[in-house]
Amino acid sequence: MSIVARQNLGRLADVIRGRIWFPGDPDFDRAHRPWNLAVEQAVHAVVEAADAEDVADLVAFARDNGLEVATQPSGHGATGRATGAILLRTTLLDTITVDAEAMTATIGAGVRSGDLQRAAAAHGLTALPGSSPVVTVVGAALGGGLSWFGRAFGWIADSILAADVVMADGTARHVSAESDPEMLWALRGGGGDLVIVTSLQLRLRPAPALFGGRQLWSASHATQVAQAYRTMTATAPESLTLWLELLHFPGGEPMIAIDSTYLGDAGEARDLMSATDALPAPLSDTRAAMSVAEIGTITAEPTDPGPGQSRGELLTRLDESDLAALLSDPIAPLMTVQIRHLGGALASPSDSPHGALGEPYAVYLFGVPATAQLVDQIAAKQASVAGALPTSGRKPMTFLNPSETLSDALAPGAIGRLARLKDAVDPDGRIRGNLGIRDAAV
Repeated sequence: MSIVARQNLGRLADVIRGRIWFPGDPDFDRAHRPWNLAVEQAVHAVVEAADAEDVADLVAFARDNGLEVATQPSGHGATGRATGAILLRTTLLDTITVDAEAMTATIGAGVRSGDLQRAAAAHGLTALPGSSPVVTVVGAALGGGLSWFGRAFGWIADSILAADVVMADGTARHVSAESDPEMLWALRGGGGDLVIVTSLQLRLRPAPALFGGRQLWSASHATQVAQAYRTMTATAPESLTLWLELLHFPGGEPMIAIDSTYLGDAGEARDLMSATDALPAPLSDTRAAMSVAEIGTITAEPTDPGPGQSRGELLTRLDESDLAALLSDPIAPLMTVQIRHLGGALASPSDSPHGALGEPYAVYLFGVPATAQLVDQIAAKQASVAGALPTSGRKPMTFLNPSETLSDALAPGAIGRLARLKDAVDPDGRIRGNLGIRDAAV
């Protein structure tokens, strides 16, 4: 950063009506940290915008002073690319307007998945929630987004109907299929490296009934449970989603779980999951009729920041030999190995950078790097597990870790198309997403 730019940063308070933190200010450490505390991001300042106009003023300020803006609504997905930029938080852009008749929602960039689910549930509707209620909907959608209901309705990004954005020159623009089909295509899963989204209009779906929960067993029953999982996913309708979870928390015994959601009534769900009835009695079974507003309770993911080390892969199949390889050794030092059943609507054509998702399963491997020694051990275990499975070489964008790029998630044609758009709308690179379009190899 130039001396002039550093001096001009002090003028931010004359431009921004929201909150501002600089290094050394009280609470700066909390304000600038990402969700994954293992990621470092040394930013010049943190701005919590008061509204969309504040966002536009910030970008115009950055343009005029040779600075860059990195947006992280909640800090999820951080990769370290915010270093050297002004970090923008859109937490206060949290309005939700549901049009029940049109089955749409217009949401601010700070709206979290759980908040949208509560608003939609009040009208018998649902958005496409992921596993965590605290991830922002905009962040998930810009990364394509895998949802509990993706098998029924596709990528989260497929639900984007329109967006309000701030361009790199500080001007506001409404993006729709009529006004700017190319930008709308890019926003449906091309990441946050082109413009800053201040609000989205999303399609909602009917949700008259939902059944879901977790069945948990000791890992001593892992082979039987995994085989039952494979049997059920082979014939599951699109309304049924099943995730297999290998779990080993510090100080505890290894366990295995099947997490499930079914868009329908409880009796139908239990019939479709009858393969689990022949298994040993589970340690717990939380499955029940539930509101779509409660879906974030199924996996009970942490709702506070913490360090993590992840790796995601897409799988071309999951046969008996693959399950045997998966279960051949304990997962430690990993805490979780999650297999997600995909397919259904996710495999249908999609007007998005991701396109159709042909792989039928995904695996997500997660560990907590509590010590420097564990970093290497976790990476080695992740590589070992992934190497024993039939991976396709492609990854969901929201599963990418800081060492990976967009080329690990998107095809060269999509990256080239995004790069041409980046050159057109942000030639100076004023806006930074967690994943850089120009960092990807075409």
